[in-house]
Amino acid sequence: MTATDHTPTLALRCAGRPVARYAYRPGLPARLAPRPYLHPVTTLRGTPVTALMPADHPHHLGVGVAVPDVAGHNFWGGRTYVRDRGPTALDNHGVQRHVGFNLCDPDGFVQELSWRAGEHELLRERRTVAATELTDTAWALDFTFSLTNTTPGPLSLGSPATNGRPGAAYGGFFWRAPEEAEEPEVYTADAEGEAAVHESRTDWLALGGAEWTLVFAGATEATRRDPWFVRTADYPGVGSSLAYGERLPIAPGDTVVRRIVTVVADGRLPRAEAAALARKAVTA
Repeated sequence: MTATDHTPTLALRCAGRPVARYAYRPGLPARLAPRPYLHPVTTLRGTPVTALMPADHPHHLGVGVAVPDVAGHNFWGGRTYVRDRGPTALDNHGVQRHVGFNLCDPDGFVQELSWRAGEHELLRERRTVAATELTDTAWALDFTFSLTNTTPGPLSLGSPATNGRPGAAYGGFFWRAPEEAEEPEVYTADAEGEAAVHESRTDWLALGGAEWTLVFAGATEATRRDPWFVRTADYPGVGSSLAYGERLPIAPGDTVVRRIVTVVADGRLPRAEAAALARKAVTA
């Protein structure tokens, strides 16, 4: 299953080459929690490093922002984790609706989005995405999102973890990587393997496939406080956890901001090089 051929998209370029395509108004069924996404994202040599609507999780859409519980509404897609019931099919999916672009250049854009449940707006998002060349074989995807509560009352963001499922604090920035014959390696500055890095708080985290490496770095203090959500055995994916131990409240008019910079590199990077590129990407 793919988005329709009529889905409006724009190309993201780096060093004169196309490195990503952004679907900003995709025509998707409600059960997938329709939202904009980057796919395909590639290395500078053209190797794909994202997956779209894979069979195991059709609601995984390349690179984007997804939250499974916004005041009880599912902006992640698929089933909702209900305390004492488990994953449950509910008619509670929200949609991230494209409002407009404040800026649209070949190497980046600034977008306004409306997070809606039915006819009601819950959040207004400003999303800033930019591509920067780091080396001849690596570039950085700089992704910032700001979520403002536009309702008259307080609301909060949750996750399956805050709803009773340990180890499942996903929700926020999320990158679904492509499935390969072998499980990808994952490591931080001082740990490696899914069990060791999942739910850790580290400045950067690397995911390495057969011919590529992604290095994710929190670029603000608030972002670095969020634990990483990591999967390699069931499927390859990395994200941040906005709601880990407890729900994240947002008062009326308040804004939550996160910024993650991802190094997209050809080849398998050793730990020292991954760390150096992460530092360079955040300060570029």
